[in-house]
Amino acid sequence: MDSVDLEVVRTALGWLEAGRSVTLGTIVHTWGSGPRPVGAMVVIRDDGQVVGSVSGGCVEDDLVEKVRAKAVAVRKPETIVYGITKEQADRFMLPCGGTLELVLEPVSRDSGLAEMLASIERHELIARFLDMETGRVRLEPGRWSDTVEFDGKVLKTVHGPHWRLLIIGAGQLSRYLATMAQALDYHVTVCDPREEYEAGWDMGGVPINRGMPDDVVLEMNLDAHSAVVAL
Repeated sequence: MDSVDLEVVRTALGWLEAGRSVTLGTIVHTWGSGPRPVGAMVVIRDDGQVVGSVSGGCVEDDLVEKVRAKAVAVRKPETIVYGITKEQADRFMLPCGGTLELVLEPVSRDSGLAEMLASIERHELIARFLDMETGRVRLEPGRWSDTVEFDGKVLKTVHGPHWRLLIIGAGQLSRYLATMAQALDYHVTVCDPREEYEAGWDMGGVPINRGMPDDVVLEMNLDAHSAVVAL
């Protein structure tokens, strides 16, 4: 998960605990060029304080005005589109005629953000489903093939590490590499069939697999978001 978006989730929870009204925005579609990808998030407090980014800044300014005026997503989620007309694109400085669609939602204790953050901090993938009509949230374990999906009725977002690293060998260098990879938001697995190395492996959040490397590679079904390092 993008470190900026992780900060958004933590900030939203902090503001909520402090008793503030909080609005969460998520990019669900982009057309043309856009400075932030689908799934990027921004959180806005009732007094206009903002953390995160969905554009170069001008869209956020407009969102702040709307949140302060209680003009959007007061009781349930809603969508908002920027850049449909040339005038809007010029006003909000969207590059190359880009257009973006956001889902805005009021954050509450039932929004699932605390549970979602706990999973992310355990380096686990989690999928969040937001019902646009009721505002209800459902959380499920994520899959590596999951992507952001929005059909106008339900918004599905995926949170947690989007990159995987398989380290073959559980020696000392593997510990250093695993630590750096975790800091870069990789989900790390170590493979070493040697029993004596398993007994000494004690890195939290980094499981060790005793299988043979070729079997583990097949078992993990590695894809373009995966890397393998043999040490």
